[in-house]
Amino acid sequence: MSFFTVTPRPISVSIFLICFFTAFTLHAQDEKVRDEIEAEKTDSDATILIGADLMSRYVWRGIDFGNSPAIQPNLAFSWKGLNVGAWGSYAFAKQSIRVNDTTVVNAGTYAETDLYISYTYEWFTLMVFDYFTVNGLNPNEGNRYFDFNNETTAHTIEGCLSFEGGEKFPLQVMASTLFYGDDKNRDSAGVYGAGTKNNYSTYFELAYKIQLKKIGVELKPFIGGIPFGSSWYGPCAGVTNLGLTAKKEIPVTAQYAIPVQVSLLTNPQAQSIFFIFGISF
Repeated sequence: MSFFTVTPRPISVSIFLICFFTAFTLHAQDEKVRDEIEAEKTDSDATILIGADLMSRYVWRGIDFGNSPAIQPNLAFSWKGLNVGAWGSYAFAKQSIRVNDTTVVNAGTYAETDLYISYTYEWFTLMVFDYFTVNGLNPNEGNRYFDFNNETTAHTIEGCLSFEGGEKFPLQVMASTLFYGDDKNRDSAGVYGAGTKNNYSTYFELAYKIQLKKIGVELKPFIGGIPFGSSWYGPCAGVTNLGLTAKKEIPVTAQYAIPVQVSLLTNPQAQSIFFIFGISF
């Protein structure tokens, strides 16, 4: 999820430089996986999870991808702490990037497909994600899915360790590091993402769930940030994701309810703010 690029995996140096001048989505793959794990970790039977989220914006760790409403399908297999799945985000509209006062560039339609595997033991979950974004202008050109060479691949692999305290101690702590693929360090000019070696971009997040049972609402304040600069998150250490999410299930029938959520969040490093609505199916 690149801070300076139209997509998490830069298509070209020109796109990289264009997005350097731009400013800086909500329910994303890592949060979705953690929610699924929390719901299924007490079930020893094999389970297949199928669903989708409709989001007014796709905001991931304080960064907007696509500048458009998005549909986010997910498919997962869960069994005795093991969770294997796929997650995607597909924007409804094309994205334009303003380079300066006179130049606007068409960045195409944002599309992302991620694979993941995780294992949960008691309060701790170890997760590995494979992030991949296609060329927004032409999905059949640019990034090649089966190219896994560390120097040329458009994949980025991330390791993530999270702690979920449960109902009696609803604290959530997450630490993640990009350790392979399209996350490069600075070049000789000091530009992140343009170097040749892995940058190992790292993100930390702390959250706390508050259950308002009388009105059926879950509140979750959260804060996340980075210890050093990155082409994915921002040019320097600091807070990149700060806000509050509220979730509620809206009854439709006696047996069925639709989960909805609202998030108000800001990225202090980018000086941006988002107010996002989402609905799950």
